[in-house]
Amino acid sequence: MYGVADIKEYIQQVKQSITYKFSGGNMVVAGLLSDAQELRLYNDPKRARQTLNIAKAILFAIMDGELVGTVERK
Repeated sequence: MYGVADIKEYIQQVKQSITYKFSGGNMVVAGLLSDAQELRLYNDPKRARQTLNIAKAILFAIMDGELVGTVERK
C-alpha cells in the first residue's frame, strides 16, 4: 500500500490505539482525514495522498468486518 510498508501491521496497531478502543475505526479514519487536510495546508501532497490511502484501507477493513466502525456505548 502506498504510504505504509505493511498495511496489515498498521491495522493491528490501529486495533491497539486508544482512539479505536474508545470510539472505533470511523474516528480513526476521521483523524487521518484531518491529518491529510493539514498536510495539504502545509503543501505536502505526497504525504496527504499516502494518508488518504491509509484511511481508505481502514474503511475497507471496517467494511470487511475486520475492524469495528463505531464502538457501542453502554
